[in-house]
Amino acid sequence: MEQPIWLTFIVAFIFMNVLLVGMAYMTWYERKVLAAMQDRIGPNRTGWKGLLQPLADGIKLLGKEDLIPAHADKVVFYFAPLVVFVVAITRVAVIPFGDISINIFGQSINLWITDLNVGALFLLAFGSLGVYGIILGGYASANRYSLLGGLRSAAQVISYEIILGLSLMGVFLLSSSLSIRTIMQDQMRELTFSIGPLHLVLPNWYILSQPLAFVIFFIAAVAETNRAPFDLPEAETELVSGFHTEYSAFRFSFYFLGEYINMIVVSMFAATMFLGGIDGPGADRFWGIGILWLLLKVVLFLFFYIWLRATLPRFRYDQLMGIAWKILIPLVLINVLITALIRLAGQGQLSF
Repeated sequence: MEQPIWLTFIVAFIFMNVLLVGMAYMTWYERKVLAAMQDRIGPNRTGWKGLLQPLADGIKLLGKEDLIPAHADKVVFYFAPLVVFVVAITRVAVIPFGDISINIFGQSINLWITDLNVGALFLLAFGSLGVYGIILGGYASANRYSLLGGLRSAAQVISYEIILGLSLMGVFLLSSSLSIRTIMQDQMRELTFSIGPLHLVLPNWYILSQPLAFVIFFIAAVAETNRAPFDLPEAETELVSGFHTEYSAFRFSFYFLGEYINMIVVSMFAATMFLGGIDGPGADRFWGIGILWLLLKVVLFLFFYIWLRATLPRFRYDQLMGIAWKILIPLVLINVLITALIRLAGQGQLSF
């Protein structure tokens, strides 16, 4: 349903600030989980259980000296981190936090910023744009290691963005839509199976009908967000710190704001495309329960991000590209072919 543009801006402002707070506490969550896995304590001095650590980190970064290399392209150097940050936070615009409008003070409010009929493509496209901030930052730094990190990121994102898009083709075929809200609503239907006297009721989540696509999507999502074990653009053992070697203070923080926001948005995207988004027990009775289910699924995805970082060593660059082009591309194309054949057979349009 349509709502006034001023109200859409207010909803977008609220979502943006919730995302920023979530990003700040994602750093705390990651450090706590890593500490538990490595038998350490983690942040525990700043606030109760270290809960004020993100605030302390922010103050520290704002207080640091902002250094700029003498031979850097200063204009590009200034704005490259902002590209990553702005593109990352814009992607949340198409994520639905509910499938209904709620009434507050007599005003109907949508639980999404915009419902584009090509919302999934919008999210994928903006994910690809974020790499420009990395490439430009590496180029503008006048540092060979930074430039190499930017070039690595370009090749990595091109490879894995193709896989990310193709892994969703099965979902698009089954739902006959590119709207993320429509795909979420389609998964909220229940499927009933009868096996003799038993009657099974299962959710129509696409992870059940597209398990291979889900695994491939998650691997590509980890690579797209430059997270371990696919963090080759910033491999400290080879490139000092990669594309952000010359960045410091708050400009350095924009790159990591973008990285953590991308992790949260991609987790929301995966939860909505494969796990029904807000769908769960009790979600049809009260909209707040649906948001809690979405939050739980997002936290689960983020836990796997952290688990991978704590468990797997970094791949070599040739291994990274080999996994993409030799393994994942053939698998995802096979998945698309099988899904299309099953879809045609179900519609009675396939005959032998």
